[in-house]
Amino acid sequence: MGEPDGFGRLWTPHRIAYIQGENKPTGPGSGDGCPFCEAPKHSDEESLIVARGTSVFAIMNLYPYNGGHMMVMPYRHVADYTELDDAETAELALFTKKAMTALRKASGAHGFNLGMNQGSAAGAGIAAHLHQHVVPRWGGDTNFMPVVGHTKVLPQLLADTRKMLADVWPESA
Repeated sequence: MGEPDGFGRLWTPHRIAYIQGENKPTGPGSGDGCPFCEAPKHSDEESLIVARGTSVFAIMNLYPYNGGHMMVMPYRHVADYTELDDAETAELALFTKKAMTALRKASGAHGFNLGMNQGSAAGAGIAAHLHQHVVPRWGGDTNFMPVVGHTKVLPQLLADTRKMLADVWPESA
């Protein structure tokens, strides 16, 4: 410890909260500490909300796979895509399109990974509240860091990315 060993260090102490399960719901109900139910109760800046709709909102992912990683989710606490009503389904699709448009405009994203993990068995970190991931991608964005270092390099603070995307959020898709 403290001895030079030729290795560089990239510290990501913010990830320990995710690893230890901080802010994870204690149960399946909306009153069981669901962070997605809590976020809309606070300011956009505090909660990292990019845009609000009638039945859904777009929010920055606290533990992003890539810079600009957003999630679109209903305000209503539902776990499964089939539980959405028609208005929620339509607005979720519209906000996904708007998120892609904003990311292209703000950061020149070349492509996207879109997806929902339905249930903890499918990899949902917070399975009790439906959310769709919108992950921007660029040609060559997978380099040695995630492969060798198991680390993603994010060049911007989440609050700054939130503001950049909110500023270019389209009024219509």
